[in-house]
Amino acid sequence: MSLSIEGVTIPDSKLAREITELVKDTETPLLFHHSSRVYYFGALAGKHRGLRFDPELLYAGAMFHDMGLTHQHSSAHERFEVDGANAARDFLRGHGIAQQDLDTVWTAIALHTTPGIPQHMHPVVALVTAGVEMDVLGLTYPEYRAEEREAVVHAHPRETKFKEEIIQTFYDGIKHKPDTTFGNVKADVLADKDPSFTRGNFCSVIRGSAWRG
Repeated sequence: MSLSIEGVTIPDSKLAREITELVKDTETPLLFHHSSRVYYFGALAGKHRGLRFDPELLYAGAMFHDMGLTHQHSSAHERFEVDGANAARDFLRGHGIAQQDLDTVWTAIALHTTPGIPQHMHPVVALVTAGVEMDVLGLTYPEYRAEEREAVVHAHPRETKFKEEIIQTFYDGIKHKPDTTFGNVKADVLADKDPSFTRGNFCSVIRGSAWRG
């Protein structure tokens, strides 16, 4: 039986079980446990905020959100968030999920590293980002009771050096396509790990465009 915290549990469904199996078989243990914590923290945030959401869709968004960092699902030119969103969409489409729900999960994954926007969108979109921001950045750490944090981490442990290992994992997943980090937070990862990396500059792009004036 999966962990239950204040009624939050992994959906007991065939779809959820297949998602769990796929992610376990595809991602590293670090990413699997991180994604699982993202689900629990996101769902708990939903309860704290009084939001209504479909647990299966939230689970899909949380578990696939870093799938684009794996070599199986990493494209040559798309942002890793888009790769993960596409992988989730293809998987869910194969299970007969409605287009509207496919679009919701796709958007939740595609925007999970875009601060300031997801919280104004569909609850599933908002809560995938909420889970990521809690587990990676600790932005809402005080909003969770100690018992909640401890229960989630007990079920899905954080590695002793999780912070540095997740940064390295991000780097390994995007270093082959640095141009995809233009205008997003993963440029910070490349700048941290690669002294030769040159960050794209929005103003330089404007000034270098083909338009006159």
